[in-house]
Amino acid sequence: MALVIDLKPGEKILIGSAVITNDNQRTRLHISGEAPILREKDVMQEDQADTPCKKIYFLIQCMYIAKDPKIYHAKYFEKIREVQHAAPSLAGKLLSINEKILNDTYYKAMKEARDLIKTEEEMIKNALR
Repeated sequence: MALVIDLKPGEKILIGSAVITNDNQRTRLHISGEAPILREKDVMQEDQADTPCKKIYFLIQCMYIAKDPKIYHAKYFEKIREVQHAAPSLAGKLLSINEKILNDTYYKAMKEARDLIKTEEEMIKNALR
């Protein structure tokens, strides 16, 4: 079964290591096969990873698109330990993400890491009050 993606005019998508930019009209793509696929809105640039949880997301993204994801595991688990030490209340979320990493389901781990970033933002906002 093919993955169907609707692209807005000018929207970019990453398929494998190729960046595809849509022209000036909506486009529907039907994609079959095994390749990492990321919409432009899901791509985080390294300089945007300016908080611990964003760094976790960025490392998972690197794993997802890498030919050898395990080269990022040491950095990832180091960052996870730092976050868990600083915010023990996140242990359940971190454990769930770790399970996905260990099962090589990186896209699902990225989705959970997006939620982790939202939780981090809320925690920071509450700490500043």
